[in-house]
Amino acid sequence: MGNGKRLFRAAVAGLWLVLSAGATGTAGAQNLRIGLAEDPDVLDPSQARTFVGRIVFAALCDKLVDISPDLQIVPQLATEWHWVDDNKGLVMTLRRGVLFHDGETLDAAAVKYSIERHLTMPESVRKSEIGAVKAVEIVDDHTVKFVLSAPFAPLLAQLSDRAGMIVAPAAAKTAGANFGAHPVCAGPFKFVERVAQDRIVVERFPDYWDKDKIKLDRITFLPIVDSTVKLANLQSGALDIIERIAATDVDTVKKDDRLRFASITGLGYVGITINLAHGDKAKNPLGQDARVRQAFEASIDREALNQVVFNGLFTPGNQWVPPDTPYYVKELPVPPRDLARAKRLLAEANAPHPSFTMMVPNTPELLQAAQVIQAMTAEAGFDVKIQSTEFASALQLGNNGDFEAFQIGWSGRTDPDGNIYNFVACHSALNDPRYCNATVDRELDAARLVEAPAERLAHYKVAAEQLLKDLPIVYLWHPKWLWAMSTKLQGFTPYPDALIRPQGLTLR
Repeated sequence: MGNGKRLFRAAVAGLWLVLSAGATGTAGAQNLRIGLAEDPDVLDPSQARTFVGRIVFAALCDKLVDISPDLQIVPQLATEWHWVDDNKGLVMTLRRGVLFHDGETLDAAAVKYSIERHLTMPESVRKSEIGAVKAVEIVDDHTVKFVLSAPFAPLLAQLSDRAGMIVAPAAAKTAGANFGAHPVCAGPFKFVERVAQDRIVVERFPDYWDKDKIKLDRITFLPIVDSTVKLANLQSGALDIIERIAATDVDTVKKDDRLRFASITGLGYVGITINLAHGDKAKNPLGQDARVRQAFEASIDREALNQVVFNGLFTPGNQWVPPDTPYYVKELPVPPRDLARAKRLLAEANAPHPSFTMMVPNTPELLQAAQVIQAMTAEAGFDVKIQSTEFASALQLGNNGDFEAFQIGWSGRTDPDGNIYNFVACHSALNDPRYCNATVDRELDAARLVEAPAERLAHYKVAAEQLLKDLPIVYLWHPKWLWAMSTKLQGFTPYPDALIRPQGLTLR
């Protein structure tokens, strides 16, 4: 009965979108409608955690630098940069003539304010991403210098994402922690409205510095968790593009003459984060005994999981980067399923039938994957209960330590540091398990100091050896990004970070 009610509500939501699509448009206007897999959390670059929020930010908030489709760092709000002081200083030249959505001028003082806000705001989750920055100095109105406590190889990569987004100082000072309710940035679109779980609307900013590349007048972001309903809305014409289509829907999209399919290999992962020391929910055999976590991993067949749920499209993984990347530790490959070892470890831990609840965002593919894992691990003796939870709510529960295990993904960053440091370093902002190990911290800190890939990999190898024993996160797979769109949409370019950049997009 519960499933029937959920499907009925999803169908009603889909029907509402179809019926309302024509009513929300304006004749001749370029109004793009994007179907998101979840509803974003707060629209504040300092506080935000969700991947779908980054898609919205691609329209709202320009960064100091961006990435190209082949992962090169390219100019955005900064036009050039160079390292000084033995790589403990980064000098950036800012683009002239840039305005925020409220008319304030973007200058060196605004950059200094935004970076310091990331570092000092109590609610900020950017602190550990750019923690090596100890000061931002104003050289002149259009030049800033980042002063570092030590060389920090990932800095430019971090500045190509939320840590590099510059907010309007006057608006941010006035709003404080509530800035996300009405964000003011320097991107191609300005904020219009948000209705939680329903829509986010932005409209073209006429004074954008690169306005010739912006052809759209308005973008409406529509969160639709049910992938079947989301695809139905695309097929009906109520949406123009949808992100993260189900792997099982790829053939359907490819056979539809009204639609176009796009994909690219991603940078991120999906895994199971386990509460080790974050409140009372950690006090169970899974959280307290590494042997139980090792048994849990040994009872999972990652390749079978990939075939059953994702039609073999994704890549099984056991580390924070995919196996085909330079920073994957090849001496520690994806382990095969080993039920005998799993049962032996549980016996050694005196926990032959451990029971725990695994929180899972309420998207169909993630829930299906959780059910497969539930069945696999039951053969070793585990009793896994699945707690289906709305995505943003799940993130908040994770942040509060209100979970035993949490199946969750990370969209990935261009530098490997962005996939690992924030999640396992002792005092980092996204360390929901409250994992802390001196060896891991030492090696991750050391990897930040060097640029040569071989040197960094040596440090990551030591960290990986410890992490794969302790298992605060059981990495499972690395997804491909899959999009479907109307053939009316022109100019879409897939990026490995999966953001939908509005530059160059047009609707026929």
